[in-house]
Amino acid sequence: MLKLDNIKTYYGNIQALKGVSLEISEGEIVTLIGANGAGKTTTLMSISGVVPPRSGEVLFEEKPIHRKAPNDIVALGICQVPEGRRIFPYLTVTENLDMGAFLRDDPAEVKADMEYTFELFPILAERRNQAGGTLSGGEQQMLAISRALMSRPRLLLLDEPSLGLAPLVVKRIFEIIRKINAESNTTIFLVEQNANLALKVAHRGYVMENGKITLTDTGANLLVNEDVKKAYLGI
Repeated sequence: MLKLDNIKTYYGNIQALKGVSLEISEGEIVTLIGANGAGKTTTLMSISGVVPPRSGEVLFEEKPIHRKAPNDIVALGICQVPEGRRIFPYLTVTENLDMGAFLRDDPAEVKADMEYTFELFPILAERRNQAGGTLSGGEQQMLAISRALMSRPRLLLLDEPSLGLAPLVVKRIFEIIRKINAESNTTIFLVEQNANLALKVAHRGYVMENGKITLTDTGANLLVNEDVKKAYLGI
């Protein structure tokens, strides 16, 4: 479904990605783990067109998308939930969800999808008329994921969904990630510092160090890999 081929991405003269290549098949949950500053977020930004790569290719269903604008990439079915949630704080929960469906023109289906997000996260249904900025951190993360789902993505990019959240909320978020993948066959590319949880939900994983992919395997195998255990699992 998605292929990155020798991607090199820069911020000015600083090279963040140094020839990144990876593949994601339809229906998979794939995770990218690594230390702070390794280039994980930049990888997502390169896919979604926010920070276009300077060289290499991003292929979605074998067609290049690395020169497309972010809104055109969303229209293809790729949506990113950014680190830090980035919800609209002065809009209500419902209005935030409506913004997620901005490119759609099927009101009845949009309404049905909104009800589905309320089933996933019942607390959002209770807070539907509340301003997004008044929600707790966990509720804002739920809203950010739900807003992305309103675009009906075929590929969902998640950037650090557990960041700053209480353990019980994190557990719930990861349960929902599994549920979204299983129920709608949505392909998920997960960037996450909580390597233990990420590898437990992922079919496959990649390890990134200093802008390069250094290791790839199944999630289960990476969980028991000695180097991964020492560097990322604290074992």
